[in-house]
Amino acid sequence: MNTTQSFVKLTCGTVGMLLALTALAWQTPILVYHRFAQTAEDSMTVRAAVFQQQLDQIDRDGYQVIPLKRLVDHLLGLAPPPPVKSIVITADDGHESVYRTMAPITMRVRIPVTVFIYPSAISNASYAMTWHEIDELKRSGYFDIGSHSYWHPNFLRERQRLDPAAYARFVDDQLVRSKAVLERKAGAQIDLLAWPFGLVDHELEAHARKAGYVAAFTLEHRPVREGDDPMALPRYLITDAVGAKAFAVILHEADAK
Repeated sequence: MNTTQSFVKLTCGTVGMLLALTALAWQTPILVYHRFAQTAEDSMTVRAAVFQQQLDQIDRDGYQVIPLKRLVDHLLGLAPPPPVKSIVITADDGHESVYRTMAPITMRVRIPVTVFIYPSAISNASYAMTWHEIDELKRSGYFDIGSHSYWHPNFLRERQRLDPAAYARFVDDQLVRSKAVLERKAGAQIDLLAWPFGLVDHELEAHARKAGYVAAFTLEHRPVREGDDPMALPRYLITDAVGAKAFAVILHEADAK
C-alpha cells in the first residue's frame, strides 16, 4: 500500500469515527405540560410564574427549544441530528390554559410548542380550548397539533374489559377518528400521537402505524436518544413540583455526552 492509499484509508476511517461519535453525542429531553394557572390548583397545574422561570432557565443556560417535528424527522432518517443542548416542549390534553396562559408566554419569546389534543373535549368541555382557539395557535406559526386519541381512554384497562376483536376496533376508532377530526378541523397533517396516560405496548404501536402515525410519545422519564423506538418516545412530565434544581438536571441531559 503506497502513501496516498494509506492517507486515504486513514482519513476515511477518521471521518467515519467522527460521524459515529457525532451521532452518539446528542440526546434531547422532551418536556410535557398539561395545565397552567396563577396558583397550583392541582398536581398537574404549573404556575405561570414557574413556567416563565423555566423558560428563563433554558435561555440563561444556553439551551434552545426546537420543534418536535425536527427531532422526529431525524429519528425517521429525514434530517440531521438535533444540535446539542436542544429541548422540546409539548402540552397534552388541549386545556384552555394552554391558549390563555402558556401561549402568550411562549409566543413572546418565539418558542415552538406541540399540543396533543383529544378532539372529543374541544369546544365541548368547559376546561378545554375551542376549535377557534386551536386555529389561532396554529396560525401563529409557533404551535403544531398532534393527536392524543379521541377521548383519552386507558387502553390497557379497555383491553381487560373487551374481547380481542372489540378491543382492536376500539383502538382503531380512537386513533383513526382523532386523526381524521384533527386534520379536518386544524387543516394540517396529523401524524404524531401522545399515548393517553403514557401507556403503550407493541400491539398499540402496530395500530398506530396502521392508522398513519409516524411517531408517538410516552411519559418515560428520560431523554430521547439515537435508535429509540419512534412509536414509544420518552418525555419528562413537568409539574409545579419540579423545582429549579430538578429542572436543571433534566436540561443537563441535553448536554454533549
